[in-house]
Parts: sequence; C-alpha cells; structure tokens
Amino acid sequence: MNLVQFLDDGGEARVARVVNDTTLAPLALAMSMYEFVQDVLKQGVSLPDAAQAAEGTARISYDDLWSEGRLMPPIMHPDPAHLLVTGTGLTHLGSADARDAMHAKLSAGDDALTDSMKMFRMGLEGGKPQSGEGGVQPEWFYKGDGASIAPPGGDLISPDFALDGGEEPEIAGIYVIDATGRPRRLGFCVGNEFSDHKTERINYLYLAHSKLRPCSMGPELRIGELPGTVLGRSRILRDGQTIWEKPFLSGEDNMSHSVRNLEAHHFKYAAFRRPGDVHVHFFGTATLSFSDSFEAQTGDVFEISAEGFGRPLRNRIVQGSTGTGIQPLPL
Repeated sequence: MNLVQFLDDGGEARVARVVNDTTLAPLALAMSMYEFVQDVLKQGVSLPDAAQAAEGTARISYDDLWSEGRLMPPIMHPDPAHLLVTGTGLTHLGSADARDAMHAKLSAGDDALTDSMKMFRMGLEGGKPQSGEGGVQPEWFYKGDGASIAPPGGDLISPDFALDGGEEPEIAGIYVIDATGRPRRLGFCVGNEFSDHKTERINYLYLAHSKLRPCSMGPELRIGELPGTVLGRSRILRDGQTIWEKPFLSGEDNMSHSVRNLEAHHFKYAAFRRPGDVHVHFFGTATLSFSDSFEAQTGDVFEISAEGFGRPLRNRIVQGSTGTGIQPLPL
C-alpha cells in the first residue's frame, strides 16, 4: 500500500491511497498524515488497516494534483522544528569509491586508507549483526528540520555561498515517536538528499556544512518493509531534455548496513525519542552525478524514481539569496 498527502480544494492537508498511476482514493477523515498517524496510534491498530478502514468511496485524479502542484511531502509536523531530517552515508556497496574519490586515492595498506574507506570497511565487517541491531556505528549527519523539506515538484534552493548543488537519490525511512517515546516506522519513500559535494571535497570535516541544504521526498509513502533490492533511476533534465541518467540500487542486499542497525544507532539518543516528533532518515546512496564530473545548473530538474515507490520525485534547482555576512546584534 502506498499513501500520499495532498492539499484539498480548501488548501487543507489530506491523505489518500494510491489506487493506480492515475487515481487516488482519499481517506474519508479530513486529516493530515500527521493527524491521521496520531489517531492510528491512539486506536492501537496498524497503519494499513486504519487506512483501509478510513478509505472513502470518492476517487480523485492523481494527474490533476500533480499538474496543480498540490502534492505534499508524505508527512510534515505542525511545528517544523519537531521534524528532524538526518541521514547516514557510506552505507551502500560501491558508495565508498564515489566518496573516497573526493578525498584521496586509495592505496595499499591499512595505514594508507582514508577515513572514508576505513568507515566503509567497518560497515562491511560489522554493519549487519545477526540480531539486526547493535552493529558498528555508521556515519551520521544532520540536514535540517521540517522547513528544509521541499514538496514533490518544488524547488531545491541552493544558497549563493554553495560551491555546487547535486542530487543524492536515496530511500528515506519515515518515523513518528509515540507517546511512550518509542519510534514507530510508517514506511519508506524515495528522496533527494541534495548536498554540496564540492564543499565536502575540500575537506571531509566539511561534511556537516555540505549537508545543510534542502531536500525532498515522496510523493508516495510505501507502507511495510523495505524490499531487499530496490531498483531506481536518477535523471537530470535541462530544458526538458535528459542530460545525465543512471540507475541506482538500494535495499539491504545492496547495503553494508542493515536498516535495523541504522535505526538503532539513530534512535539510541534520547533527544531523538521525544513523543510526537517526526523523523526523516536518509539511508545513503552509491550513485551521484558528481562522481561523473557532472555539474548541475540553475533550472535543472532532478528526477528520482524507484520500482514500487510510485510516481517519480521531481525538483528544480534554483539559486537562493545570500546568507553570508549576517552578524548577531547585541541586545
């Protein structure tokens, strides 16, 4: 089952089940995804069962919502500060090559390994413990709060101090913290973990800076477990023409960490288990146009799709206003 969140004719957030590529079945409850999930938690039922029970008889056009720009991220929080966007890197087989090329060439011997390659090797050796969790820690980064998420079809604003802006086609896990402080996974969606790879290439310690950029996800939330293999495709369009394209693989069969291990290391921190909070956690990728020496330009459109995740995610890169030179004033 795939769900979407959209704006109804009155501008209010609603939830619908994806019937097929052209048709949506709105839930009879006039609620946003966040409100619906809170109601489901109170009922103590599963999300798929609740969605099926709440489905109305009306049907609406997926194409109309798409063309009118009324699709929303799969979930938002009423207070954007209570939605945390984070991620993990060096988690996918092959991703070490792309990442390490930004830092140093791999040479023989442990002493010559870069930190990236050491981290990747740690994942290969201990990222999939038999218990499903408790393995080696992954690389982790913070991207922003709910205000950093662009809707499907929305613009990804690259600040004018950025050295570049490049796509990262990934799968993201979506979570809500219940009243007891336990994370509850809603499902997964495709995402664009948009980053500044040139800044990161200067020095790996600039990774934190490079990740403080907008992102996007959706439009569809896939309920249930993540398939072992996710087959996806990443494209960049300029003036309506494809100028870069490559398939990508995700899912645990193509990762050096299990999803449960990544989740365990994220949610082990008490600050990430505040009741009511929403978490969007990107799981990483092995495919970047930057690795092919491609540089996106203002106006280019990123398109990310994956089998089983419905319609593709599309976002345009635009140039933002300055954020430099802002100094605090004494109070």
